Amino acid sequence: MHSPPARYLVLIDASGAMTARLFDAERRPLGDFDASSEEVAVMTRGLAAARGADEPDWDRALAGHNASERRGADVFILDV
Repeated sequence: MHSPPARYLVLIDASGAMTARLFDAERRPLGDFDASSEEVAVMTRGLAAARGADEPDWDRALAGHNASERRGADVFILDV
């Protein structure tokens, strides 16, 4: 069975380290990796980030992050 495609890329501070988190269209987690990796640059080329992931839609997906981390996050909507 195939996993759903990534729809969102969230760059967020996770205890002092910038982390890239991938989510599907339902905001289910697909994976996490170092935000300084080359993959992030490739995935975000030509995309503009929305600032903050503190809307209620992100409550469950980012439950392990505090309000400050969520406000400072960059959210990219990926081309599927």
